[in-house]
Amino acid sequence: MIQINPATKEDLKIVQSIAKRTWPDTFGTILSSEQIDYMLNWFYDIAHLKEQVELGHIFLLADEDGEKLGFTGIEINQEPGRTKIHKIYILPTAQGKGVGKKLINAIKEIALRNEQSSLLLNVNKYNQGAIDFYEYLGFVNIKSEIIDIGNGYVMDDYVFELKL
Repeated sequence: MIQINPATKEDLKIVQSIAKRTWPDTFGTILSSEQIDYMLNWFYDIAHLKEQVELGHIFLLADEDGEKLGFTGIEINQEPGRTKIHKIYILPTAQGKGVGKKLINAIKEIALRNEQSSLLLNVNKYNQGAIDFYEYLGFVNIKSEIIDIGNGYVMDDYVFELKL
């Protein structure tokens, strides 16, 4: 049975490991390997993840019989009344098992307990599998944005929202 539990600071190495095992599969046909390496080294640096926790980000891990299958990182009130899903990744071998849906449901519960009105997330415009998944769950594309992340790279994203 899949369980969702809060991650501790010690668990951030697991978050980093899942990201490194997931990103090449997720973004390998969308981004250059150089951009994937750049983003992984920045976004999933342990010091950077710890700083996010200190700023109030919440990380959740999906676990099945002791195996970590995926994670999410969220920020309550990133915008007033809105919870931002900054990260959500499931190991390729665990996709299709309901892990993503369980993580989203756990996020919804946290957001509702904190009187949030919606969930927000960014998704790469060319990540059709993720777009289909979010639309299936009821998320709606509300805008496009291009974010300069330095080193000549950008994130070319849609912003999706799910009203609670």
